[in-house]
Amino acid sequence: MTIGIGYLFALTYLYLVDIEPHNAQGHGLRQDVIEKYYGKRGGTRLGAALNGSMGDNITPAEKEQIFLWIKGGAKEEDYGAIAPIFQETCAICHSPDSGLPLPPLTSFEEVAVLTTMDMGQSVKGLVRVSHVHLFGMSFIFFMTGSIFVLSEINVKWRSLLIAMPFIAIWLDIGSWWFTKLQPIFAYVVIFGGFLMGISLLLQTVISLGEMWIWKRKGKDT
Repeated sequence: MTIGIGYLFALTYLYLVDIEPHNAQGHGLRQDVIEKYYGKRGGTRLGAALNGSMGDNITPAEKEQIFLWIKGGAKEEDYGAIAPIFQETCAICHSPDSGLPLPPLTSFEEVAVLTTMDMGQSVKGLVRVSHVHLFGMSFIFFMTGSIFVLSEINVKWRSLLIAMPFIAIWLDIGSWWFTKLQPIFAYVVIFGGFLMGISLLLQTVISLGEMWIWKRKGKDT
């Protein structure tokens, strides 16, 4: 039950951080995935962040000022006019001392890196989130599978439902890398995530149902 509740919080966080800001701009789920991993090849990472979840942290006037700076070539000699915005608002979280896995924005050199073409999640970032998710999700489904393997449903269906989440992990996380190369794989990311959620739901419902609700074979209670 705790793992199930944790998964719901994970979905809520994913919605609030990655989906809702894009939906406000009229983007669908597929476009959200593409922009996250493939990027917006016609824009910059800084511009994409300001148009997304980070845009609510500064005023519209400050956002317009930054966009004009980017449009003007993001020159160092013009950085002084917008430096206070990054120092007073962004650097609170975007600094080496914050301890957060966010790109630092405390100097022109650090900000300028994000004014290049938006290529989506970096390889370094993908390696970091991939290894965390592969270890974490595998451990979670090992635990739920260890309970579900004792289920009384048909052994073929039981085997399938134990294997499904691990297949889903490879489809979901593996397709992050393929989406970075080709946007069409965004559909596989979505399908993998859907399959993972269904797998966890079925394992949880069947296990709890057999333990506490449904009658077991050869038992009256």
